Amino acid sequence: MVKGIEFQRITYAGIPWELAREYDEQGADELVFLDITASHERRETMAHVIAKTASNVFIPLTVGGGIRSVEDARRMFNAGADKVSINTAALLKHERVNDIARIFGSQACVVAIDAKRRYVQTAAELKAATENGRALIETPEGACWFECSYYGGRKFTGVDTLRWAQEVEERGAGEILLTSMDRDGTKDGFDLELTQAVCDCVNIPVIASGGCGLPVHMKAVFETTEASAALAASIFHYKEYSIQEVKRYLRESGVHVRV
Repeated sequence: MVKGIEFQRITYAGIPWELAREYDEQGADELVFLDITASHERRETMAHVIAKTASNVFIPLTVGGGIRSVEDARRMFNAGADKVSINTAALLKHERVNDIARIFGSQACVVAIDAKRRYVQTAAELKAATENGRALIETPEGACWFECSYYGGRKFTGVDTLRWAQEVEERGAGEILLTSMDRDGTKDGFDLELTQAVCDCVNIPVIASGGCGLPVHMKAVFETTEASAALAASIFHYKEYSIQEVKRYLRESGVHVRV
């Protein structure tokens, strides 16, 4: 298991199935296993790792990375996954979302969106954004739109995140795993503007990801956005906080969480 900062500077974080068992025992609601280099390296997700992880936990397991076809998805389900998450495959072939949702059910089809801020600072940039149908969001740092990336954040698509979120919902996706590339691994908190903007334009659950460094960051994303869940990695992988500590803090702050 590894963790990066802004999808780069990857460092070792532990053995997947060992950490999975620990998180299960601590009370995690769900685990998300992302093979972050599978698509870039044009290889399949490591099914044997999924199988070993699934045999150690008793909570839902979402698996993503390198899932390019219905058969790839089926392989992950057979290995023990409860849901599959697709990003690169969906952006390259939009109907892949329809295929997985139709065959395995929307509840098992998660579309991951890795989004990066693109600030609009000049009249020319504003004109280009408008002509290309990009949704501009006002933030404290200025107006911006959010661009989708794929291949583990190595390539950018020119696709607007909000428009894409609406399309994947229409195609049958049951959830959106929304990661801010700008906040990933920074521990500066979730991108609240991005998260709420996506929540505003879809009716399916949105999982906020990227930037969680403190329990207060989870409190903020739940209090100021309509995210259904918050994903964190670094603070748990490196033992900065336990899941019980975070859940206790959220409960005491008035945020409804599972026991």
